[in-house]
Amino acid sequence: MQELVELLNRAGRAYYQEAREIMSNYEYDRLYDELVSLEKELNMTMALSPTVHVGYEVLSELPKERHERPMLSLDKTKEVGRLKEFLGDQKALLSWKMDGLTIVLTYREGVLFKAVTRGNGEIGEVITNNARVFRNIPLKIAYQGELILRGEAVIRYKDFEKINEEIEDVDAKYKNPRNLCSGSVRQLNNEITAKRNVRFYAFSLVRADGVDFENSREKQMEWLLSQGFETVEYRMTTRETVEEDIAWFADRIQENEVPSDGLVLVYDDIVYGESLGATAKFPRDSFAFKWADETKETTLTEIEWSPSRTGLINPVAIFEPVELEGTTVSRASVHNISIMEELELGVGDRIEVYKANMIIPQIAQNLTRSGVKDIPETCPVCQGKTQIRQIMNAKALYCTNPFCQAKQIKAFTLFVSRDAMNIDGLSEATLEKFIGKGFIHEFADIYHIDQHRDVITEMDGFGEKSCANLLESIEKSRETTLPRLVYALGIENVGLANAKLICKELDYDPQKLLEADEETLSAIPGIGEVIAKNVTAYFREEKKRQQYLHLLKEVNLQKENIQEAQIFEGMTFVITGSVEHFKNRGEIKAEIEKRGGKATGSVTSKTTYLINNDANSTSSKNRKAKELGIPILSEEEFLRLMENEG
Repeated sequence: MQELVELLNRAGRAYYQEAREIMSNYEYDRLYDELVSLEKELNMTMALSPTVHVGYEVLSELPKERHERPMLSLDKTKEVGRLKEFLGDQKALLSWKMDGLTIVLTYREGVLFKAVTRGNGEIGEVITNNARVFRNIPLKIAYQGELILRGEAVIRYKDFEKINEEIEDVDAKYKNPRNLCSGSVRQLNNEITAKRNVRFYAFSLVRADGVDFENSREKQMEWLLSQGFETVEYRMTTRETVEEDIAWFADRIQENEVPSDGLVLVYDDIVYGESLGATAKFPRDSFAFKWADETKETTLTEIEWSPSRTGLINPVAIFEPVELEGTTVSRASVHNISIMEELELGVGDRIEVYKANMIIPQIAQNLTRSGVKDIPETCPVCQGKTQIRQIMNAKALYCTNPFCQAKQIKAFTLFVSRDAMNIDGLSEATLEKFIGKGFIHEFADIYHIDQHRDVITEMDGFGEKSCANLLESIEKSRETTLPRLVYALGIENVGLANAKLICKELDYDPQKLLEADEETLSAIPGIGEVIAKNVTAYFREEKKRQQYLHLLKEVNLQKENIQEAQIFEGMTFVITGSVEHFKNRGEIKAEIEKRGGKATGSVTSKTTYLINNDANSTSSKNRKAKELGIPILSEEEFLRLMENEG
């Protein structure tokens, strides 16, 4: 019992506070049930047992507040018969058990007054400022009395996937929507919360004095809807219909846009439910139903090692396909080496697999336990040496090669960007997938992606049409200019404007770029020593020289007009604000003057353009330009103006 208490509490802390997993849901439930059984058998409960302690202590810097009434957990079962026994002759609401963060909202005089997280059940965190930016919470309601209600803050699957795609550090990606929601709701800056698309679904009304609900929780839910709240989806059920109603929810779980880990049953009769009171841990008027996981036996055929941009190499179990919950599955993430060792997982083992919450494939147990073997000593992408590292309480595999292509996602992202090679369809997430599969090792490989067309069309998010569009965009990008190509290389401090200055000085000759020394480059107006050193250092590396030469074989460099056309003759520019594409405002001034224009410090009626990346700024120059009807250009618009030269 002591071992179980320690292990379950450690797993709980990892999941709820540290947004990571050290065991599967299946394993946690199995160990929890074993502990409950022992406690009943021995009529003993250990201190700190997860069966009597609700949640964990709050660790954030948010203000804390004690709940007026403790928020208890729900007793749970996987047996429909137990629910029938619980129902008796009562009518009840059956609803989704949402997998998010429970929030208590208080309204006074029709205005949101306070929002507090569940916390440890007795003390929660005040997150009122964050709740105000939830996507669907009414800030004002018609009811003017004090209203207290409970609900679940959640992030929908599609929002979770979109947000995770934007996170650069793979180790920092969220494991599931619940962890993302927890981190979003408990932010100190509600601007971050607002970007996360958090939604709130009411599931319980605590107080609304003066409203007659006819002793019915269903009436309470209908009233909350009338006040502008979204409520959890529910069905009214009885002992005779509960099995059919559970099946109704089961049929919809695959299409459900909100994370759920089961169902909740609560008596409709408010007075009857409250008269039953509660145990030390559970209210007696409600019950949680967890899906009895469908498990299938299969054979592990391979451990696929998937590198990420941080160097972490994730193990993925590949097994003979099986039908689970209506779909065919053949792979499941194992997360790290520690979990592999816990399962004693080896190729050829007979394993049982299931879908956590009927959605995410996981390994339930290993029946033959042949042991972990063949952990790769080299990275599957770059063949660099790997190393097993202890990260927190888990062992993980890392690639030690700092030049591993999987770690160079940012460089490849710049290469395909609009100002560089301008390849549509190659997002960071797609590049990461292609590099992980070994399609791309250097920039030139992008121009041979068509060799993997059959595999790409079978990948998630791709089909024949999207693959064809991508290949067309890659072919189109072959027609480019030397400055764009140089900028695409990602040489430190070399923006597009600097690339243009360098290439012009070298007569747009790609070979001269390889041979140029620091003295030649630093003498170019607007370049200087730092950029000159970066360029020459880049091409001194033999590997980068070769990659550049490989690229030259793939592209068609368009002829440049070496003499700058005086396209800005007679024009006057004013430059203000911060710059992104140029090193400083002086560089922009040099480009203007080179093309026959003038750059001054004040906006007057003679000014042709004001250059400012913030067109909505309330600065004096912006106001003056608007008063005089003078166009305000961003840097990108100015660059396009430059590109129209000649």
